[in-house]
Amino acid sequence: MILTDRLRSIGAGVRLWFTPARVREEGTTPDYRFSLANERTFLAWLRTGLALVGGGFAVDQFLPRLHDVLRVTFTVVLLVGGALCAVRAVNHWVRCERAMRRGEDLPASRFPAVLAVAVGLLAAAMVVLVVIGWTR
Repeated sequence: MILTDRLRSIGAGVRLWFTPARVREEGTTPDYRFSLANERTFLAWLRTGLALVGGGFAVDQFLPRLHDVLRVTFTVVLLVGGALCAVRAVNHWVRCERAMRRGEDLPASRFPAVLAVAVGLLAAAMVVLVVIGWTR
């Protein structure tokens, strides 16, 4: 029962991604500066996602001498990270817009910290590979 309710809640949240007019039916219109700042944040998350996707393709295409398992692992991690950033961008935009319209606190998220740690670990692994020259 709890799982069913949770799935319905997620489904309702995803539907809001594609019907922004329904988001605007809630609460009152916040100061436009805040809505525009929310959209700029959304675009920044999309840019981050695109950068990760580009990095994934760069690792795959420009590091052919890297061991196959490592190259594929880094590529997949970067591509999945990019996809998660894009999904997170729209989800966070909806959640923030709804919170502003309702006069509630903005939603907190662990995603930025998780992404920062993941990118930091990936960068550290790449540095180690470059320093020791672990290629085929």
